[in-house]
Amino acid sequence: MTDAPRHQPMTKPPRVEREFGVPFPGVILDPTQWTQTTLKAMPAGHLHWPQLFGRSAPVVLDIGCGNGRYLIGSALARPDHDHLGVDILPVVIRYARKRGNQRGCTNLKFAVLGGRELLEKHVPPQSVAEIHCYHPQPYYDPAQMHRRLITPQFLALVHRALVPGGVFVIQTDNPGYWQYLRAVVPVFFDFTEWPGPWPDAPRGRTRREILALQKKLPVFRALAYARRTFRDTEAVAVAETLPPPTFDADRRLRALDRFA
Repeated sequence: MTDAPRHQPMTKPPRVEREFGVPFPGVILDPTQWTQTTLKAMPAGHLHWPQLFGRSAPVVLDIGCGNGRYLIGSALARPDHDHLGVDILPVVIRYARKRGNQRGCTNLKFAVLGGRELLEKHVPPQSVAEIHCYHPQPYYDPAQMHRRLITPQFLALVHRALVPGGVFVIQTDNPGYWQYLRAVVPVFFDFTEWPGPWPDAPRGRTRREILALQKKLPVFRALAYARRTFRDTEAVAVAETLPPPTFDADRRLRALDRFA
């Protein structure tokens, strides 16, 4: 007489999340595999990357990271890179942290912080491999123009933060912002317009890009490589001579902000 077959305990299959019908990178793991991606407090001065991540590796920053879609995807696809995302909105960082934790990302941190403050106070010069900035808020009201992130002074800080050969990745769906970027970014960087969707995420790297593509709006993308022959002190001086971002934003895009 043979023993009756033993029933194996059932395990739940990994759960995939979607936004606007597009899968969010990675899967939700068993809670025993979750990690902690919260960066609760910034140091008084510069971050020490090996201390923050427990190793030496190329560092990727995402400024205005939103719910973390791009950065989580990059952290999963590139385990040999370390990633830090910041945003001024606590609610989106809560979503980003939760998703990063659930996917077991050990090479990923999120913080509630402004991009300019991060670069100005906490990023050592020439220490970052990549800086990404997707769909910076254009602030449609003329009274809010002073809040626009991409200014010549900000670009000088980006230039200072990047290692030799480092890249600044910029994207927007706002034609006014794009025309301004095309005018000022090439002053500091070797500027290359990207002709179409990103190969790693043809349906969109970010929540905003997904929505824009589904609405059949043009999305403008560029890779900008820091000129190391352009000294940081020169970049600061040149920034003072360039116009601020007082362009007229396309207010027809304002309605999309409540989804993005």
